[in-house]
Amino acid sequence: MRLNLIILSISASTLLCQIITNGNITMDPKNKTDKEWEESLSPETYNILRKKGTDPSGTGKYYHHDERGNYYCAGCGNLLFESKTKYDSGSGWPSFWAPAEQDALSEKNDFSLFMKRIELKCSKCEGHLGHVFEDGPKPTGLRYCINSSALQFKNISDQ
Repeated sequence: MRLNLIILSISASTLLCQIITNGNITMDPKNKTDKEWEESLSPETYNILRKKGTDPSGTGKYYHHDERGNYYCAGCGNLLFESKTKYDSGSGWPSFWAPAEQDALSEKNDFSLFMKRIELKCSKCEGHLGHVFEDGPKPTGLRYCINSSALQFKNISDQ
């Protein structure tokens, strides 16, 4: 007989339900299979988060978005950015000058397109978000250039 145990983990940014079967965590976002990701995400979001795709410049739903609230990972719900750090960089993608928390993102060198860039990933599910550049405004001087399809927005009044 298999014993299934449900554990609820509550953090500041997510309510994560993990199902543990025979000692294996099967719902931890880092343990999801590619097939599970493909079945749980829209085709656009799957392409961005799991296949390192890019929204076409100027087309993302959050590019000209100026509501007050928070931006979360579309794959796992991890809090990534706050609207108070969003600005119009003119790049064609939503841009922020700082993450909500330093540990919300992970960075990886990206040498695709014959140049060196810094890829940004969600620290919880390792989904591709975009890139960070050193041409942003003060106080950080950084531009976190993020694909809209990798984000979910929650208005402050809805939280």
